Amino acid sequence: MPKLESNTSANANSAEMFSFRLLLGCLSALGGIALLHQQIELPANPIAQLMASVLVLLLCVVMRSWSAPRWRLALLLLGLALLGYAGTAWRAQHRLNQALPQELEGRELIVTGLVASLPQAAQGIGGAQGWRFQFDVQAVHDMPPVNERQVPAHIQMAWFANNKPIDRPIEWRVGDLWRLKVKLKRVHGLANPNGFDQELNLFEQNIGATGIVREAQQLVQAQTAFPLDQRRQALRDTIHAYEPNASVAGLLIALTLGDQGSIPAADWAIYRATGVAHLMSISGLHITMFAWGIGLLVRALWRRSRYLMRLAPTPVAARCFGVAAALAYAIFAGWGIPAQRTVMMLLLVALLTGSARRWPWPMILLFTATVVCAWDPWAMLQAGFWLSFLAVALLTASSTVHEGELQRHSVNGWIRWRRELRNQTVATIGLAPLTLLCFQQISLVGFVANVVAIPLVTLIAVPLALLGMIFPILWSVDAPLLQLLHAGLSLASQLPSGLWFVPVAPLWAQLAGLLASLVIIMPLPWRVRALGIPLLLPMLWPPLIHPVSGEFELHALDVGQGTAVTVRTAQHLLVFDTGPSYGFDNDAGQRVMLPYLRSQGLPPIDVLMLSHRDADHVGGAKAVLRDWPVRTVLSSLEQDHALLNQRVHEPCVAGQRWEWDGVHFEVLHPALAATERASKPNRVSCVLRVQARSGASALLTGDIEKEQEAWLVQNAPQKLKATLLLAPHHGSKTSSSAEFLDTVSPKLAVFQAGYRNRFGHPTDGVLKRYQERGIRLVKSADCGAWAWDGKIMSCERERRRRYWSFKGHADLGSGELTHHSAVDMPVETTVEPD
Repeated sequence: MPKLESNTSANANSAEMFSFRLLLGCLSALGGIALLHQQIELPANPIAQLMASVLVLLLCVVMRSWSAPRWRLALLLLGLALLGYAGTAWRAQHRLNQALPQELEGRELIVTGLVASLPQAAQGIGGAQGWRFQFDVQAVHDMPPVNERQVPAHIQMAWFANNKPIDRPIEWRVGDLWRLKVKLKRVHGLANPNGFDQELNLFEQNIGATGIVREAQQLVQAQTAFPLDQRRQALRDTIHAYEPNASVAGLLIALTLGDQGSIPAADWAIYRATGVAHLMSISGLHITMFAWGIGLLVRALWRRSRYLMRLAPTPVAARCFGVAAALAYAIFAGWGIPAQRTVMMLLLVALLTGSARRWPWPMILLFTATVVCAWDPWAMLQAGFWLSFLAVALLTASSTVHEGELQRHSVNGWIRWRRELRNQTVATIGLAPLTLLCFQQISLVGFVANVVAIPLVTLIAVPLALLGMIFPILWSVDAPLLQLLHAGLSLASQLPSGLWFVPVAPLWAQLAGLLASLVIIMPLPWRVRALGIPLLLPMLWPPLIHPVSGEFELHALDVGQGTAVTVRTAQHLLVFDTGPSYGFDNDAGQRVMLPYLRSQGLPPIDVLMLSHRDADHVGGAKAVLRDWPVRTVLSSLEQDHALLNQRVHEPCVAGQRWEWDGVHFEVLHPALAATERASKPNRVSCVLRVQARSGASALLTGDIEKEQEAWLVQNAPQKLKATLLLAPHHGSKTSSSAEFLDTVSPKLAVFQAGYRNRFGHPTDGVLKRYQERGIRLVKSADCGAWAWDGKIMSCERERRRRYWSFKGHADLGSGELTHHSAVDMPVETTVEPD
């Protein structure tokens, strides 16, 4: 017996040592990957570093017989960290090498290739209907010839019906072979504080360029390269034809095919407001529930056959068929990155659970996360990765009921429902800090909505939607359920304070909030759990920094081709224009302005100044007026303009002045109120001058042209002096005259214009005039959102630059800027927008 006890003790110690080493090894590999993701540039020679990591790991094997264990462990951890770092760098460099060279931007190319993804409906400037899809290039035909290796293999293409000479609808289908005349550009996305990183999103999909189709010629229809996607597109068309209700059809398509683009934008707003957006497409939860259901079915059938039980144990068969079903479901759903992660996790959990060694649940999750990140190193940069792993960890860690007890009570329906309610409570409370961290919002009605929606969607709607692919009549049963669910969620989303937005907290507050979620849901004494509440408060009510009295902060947001500026004083906020509309109920108001206002914790807008009615200046105003408190609208819009319906409105007129917190504001243009529609809206653009007590000043000009500039030079030359000039008309050749620039005499000019926009803003001639006068230039396409507090200026693109980011101009517009001396200006108030 002593010898048996000794062997048992030795085995236990060996198992603990193995778990400890595996824990450190996983953390080292993940740490190496995470470290690379913080780099601005990739290492010069990732292949050499990759070889070095392999040599270090081989050295660990050689040292096994003659080195101390702690040194071998240290060397092993170093090798794994270097392997994660260098391996990811090598893969990233391979993708960067396939990106479009700058010299091919804007050049018309003729390419042949295949439509490689389900086309998604899109809308262009002026409401032109179109489609977006991935295009896999097979050949390049051009004179003079272009090296085919310079053109990326995978391009995100867009086609719009008004692109000449195309003036008729085109049916784009997966697998069709096309010859296209296209214009390509490098991957470039908007860069705003806490905004979505489109460049990372496309980089993870291995997209090397984006393009616009100019001419199209279909060569061969229905190639066999993408048979599954062709079946998916045919099924999408069938559902659209079967179900006339766009909301229900979009849900059926999303639940069967994972095509989130089929759900209308207005419906997505409802699902986000009620906290159920994660359910309304094929998600990790759906795939897991599908695998679980197939596993239960196989388990029940397997036990009825002695022959099958001789082939394999019932639990093993259930796990194998469950994982196989998840794999098939994920592949048919498009094999997206979230689906890949879920299948990988299910496969690893099944293998580890069925192994002879008993794995603690933290080790299973950590090892699974390591394998998932080795498969897709950019997974850890996605919110879904952390939410899914943390949800499983919280539910497992908070469980106070042993598995045996759960099995004994599984026949008791009340016990099962109580457990489900408890799990939902744990997930809601525990994931709240991470949800706030990732999205700066949390649904206050989400708990109740999820309690109803999770079983309805995962246990009824999804199975019926999938079975409807075989028996379409089942879609008729599923449609009323989905319509009823949609109606209930729509009512819930309209409840006051249903969605709670929280400003972005500092790093220390974010870490405290995550720790609070663990403390609150862990099976600890309640007096210990109560400590999580003060830990959570800094994240829920983070400290906010305001400008000092007499000074202002100006932010020129990155909205593409358009204007959107915020001016903030100690207690007030002015917004100058709201950016363009992007089509399909998607505009700069929803996509940029509102997320920015919420993430920064900004107060109600005291004055919303809309310079003129052009869509690139007021396209986002509808969303801002609907979803953010606005006290006064000051504009040159006509009195019957749709945006002014039942709104407190003042026409902007030269001579209007007011003062907020020691900061002076004055309208310099137009001379008279625009009482009727102007023949050209640019002629009545509002021009605003802002001056701080220290002398720092900014001139916001809208789209005035040379005629209006000449009027300002003649009638208000002293008032035009400014440290900062928002370049008139985005740098158009019709603006920024020499006399105007000499009169304003700015130190710096900001050009808000889209990257490689179709108007060519800012033009070379205009830029030359600014450069001849020694004026420092900032372009939003290079800089992203630009911030200035009267002295220090910074670019969002420079702050968040990573190796996958767009490489623009070297001088982005950060640093320190001196300003003019204060100019004597009257402070009488003729208008007090309050």
